[in-house]
Amino acid sequence: MGRLDGKVAVITGAGGGMGREAAVVFAQEGARVCVADIARDAAEETVELCDGEAFAFEVDVAEEEQVAALMRATAERFGGIDVLYNNAGISPPDDAGILETPVEAWERVLAVNARGVFLCCKHGIPHLLERGGGSVVNVASFVALAGASTSQIAYTASKGAVLALSRELGVQFARQGIRVNALCPGPVETPLLQRIWGDDPQAAQRRLVHIPVGRLAQPREIVNAALFLASDESSYVNGATFLVDGGITAAYVTPE
Repeated sequence: MGRLDGKVAVITGAGGGMGREAAVVFAQEGARVCVADIARDAAEETVELCDGEAFAFEVDVAEEEQVAALMRATAERFGGIDVLYNNAGISPPDDAGILETPVEAWERVLAVNARGVFLCCKHGIPHLLERGGGSVVNVASFVALAGASTSQIAYTASKGAVLALSRELGVQFARQGIRVNALCPGPVETPLLQRIWGDDPQAAQRRLVHIPVGRLAQPREIVNAALFLASDESSYVNGATFLVDGGITAAYVTPE
């Protein structure tokens, strides 16, 4: 028996990285999955990897009509929605420190990372209410809790917004059977991070020294936490800042 048997999950940003891993794992655990991504081909590739019922949906999470259509299509296909895994996010190369980041980059990052989560909750939660409850997992980040001199100011601000939004919704909907939690990963070995660090070993080492366990997370390690939050095993976890960061936010001096 799977940990998500009978549940319907919408996973955004599921064309690769943690989102793809989540779609595969959630399907293995018995969920019927909507694999949502801005790149339809990538979403279709994820569907091919899923054991069980899954379908691809092309969506730009920053666009309200597209998000509303995503939720409607999933509910019509599977009879409802139980889990929202709001994972889609970007971190473009022109997102730097506040003195260098152009307004256009700020607005682009906030549109996807913060507005996207807002829209998925706005149009997804009504479907959870129709089912009598459910779980919302919003992907924030450890950077919402820790500052860095190697700044990505728009990304950091967007994840802080996701964290605050998740707390607010967790309180608002708790007595209607809906739990909302912010999953806060540390650095994860995904294509997004590899693009940022891949050509600069010194940049990677500068960051790795601050991770007590001394390595990046694997996508499955983050998805395991998301699986717990999506399942009924976390029935008393709500409004939480759920850190899976290898100890970064606990560290002052790390091991040599």
